[in-house]
Amino acid sequence: MNQKTRKKILLIDDDTSLLMTLGDFLKFEGYDVITAGSGEAGLKSLEGLVPDLIILDMGMPGIGGIGFLRAITEADGKLRHPVLVLTARANMAEFFANVAVDGFVAKPCDPQDLLMEVGRIVFLRSDQGRDGTGPSMQGLKVLIGEDEEQVRDSLVHAFTLAGFAVTSVSRGPEVIQAAVLETPDVVVLKLIFENMNGDTLAGILRGMPKTADVPVVLYDGSSGAMSANKFRVSSAVTDRFVSTSNPNDLVAAVREVLGAR
Repeated sequence: MNQKTRKKILLIDDDTSLLMTLGDFLKFEGYDVITAGSGEAGLKSLEGLVPDLIILDMGMPGIGGIGFLRAITEADGKLRHPVLVLTARANMAEFFANVAVDGFVAKPCDPQDLLMEVGRIVFLRSDQGRDGTGPSMQGLKVLIGEDEEQVRDSLVHAFTLAGFAVTSVSRGPEVIQAAVLETPDVVVLKLIFENMNGDTLAGILRGMPKTADVPVVLYDGSSGAMSANKFRVSSAVTDRFVSTSNPNDLVAAVREVLGAR
């Protein structure tokens, strides 16, 4: 995410350790993060800031999360900014089902789960998500097969940010099972799995009636020792081959494949 397109997040929580750790995590993932230790400080920050997303803790002293939400609620009941509620009180999820927040995450949460929710909301509330260059991809289902956790998390984040509904698996047999059960709009597969190569999986998918027409994008996630030129990637079983696991390259390849169909 380059400097011109970095999205701004206002993170409001009275837990200073969480402000630091979560703020650093989101900055590492490419967001500009402004922190506030109370609802009052959050409102003060909004005087000179238009955030792309507010991550709001509810259990704070003073006006707390409820008071903050009331202060940014318009006369028609809508919030002036997108808000992701973060709270240790999981039973508040039912309450927020009828409040115009954009998302709800209960503490403690997995950072990658939070990152996916942040990416989803930022995309949906962006110009691209509403009516820009990517509406035809919105809500389409992508199945990702990748056995390295860090790479898989990066791909999930990138495709979620691009507006896709994402399912990810780490083993070859799980690819087949998920494809049959969910019927994705596109399958993105690593070429070299531990027990079964991606081109073999693609051939199986192409041979089954339910998945025969689902496009498959294969990519080479190896470091070079097992390069793609040692394998025969047949156009009969794959719609596109990408020689890198770079998330942006794979999102672009999927857009091209789906746009051409």
